[in-house]
Amino acid sequence: MIKKLLNPSTDRADLILRIALGIVFFAHGSQKIFGWFGGFGWTGTLGFFQQAMGIPPFLAGLSFLAEFVGGVLILLGLLTRPAALAIAVTILVAGLKVGLPNGFFLDSNGPNNGIEYVFVLFLLAIYFVIKGSGRISLDSLLSKRNG
Repeated sequence: MIKKLLNPSTDRADLILRIALGIVFFAHGSQKIFGWFGGFGWTGTLGFFQQAMGIPPFLAGLSFLAEFVGGVLILLGLLTRPAALAIAVTILVAGLKVGLPNGFFLDSNGPNNGIEYVFVLFLLAIYFVIKGSGRISLDSLLSKRNG
């Protein structure tokens, strides 16, 4: 029992982290594309990105798709590395454009969103770019079939 406690399976932990990252980006992408979960949908969010942040519509649309499609792929453990890379790039731009000017910490009493949350999501995405999806994934299943 002590051996299990001190040497837990990283496959299970990777799955939990992958599900967490996938859910966060599926939800954020759904807000931007479909207006789900209190979002403004494609047109509303696209307009906001263009007017408030000066992000061209094409790049804004790519970021919406990176979040939604990337989130779904990471949840499934399918094409995890490229999906995580797309999310990492998207969240890096968001962090530099929105979070960094507000400092590091989130402001729970006001509108300022610092970079701390974005920083954690970025590092988690980079983790999956480097490590891949883990044993419990469609990537793993497909690699066994083709290998």
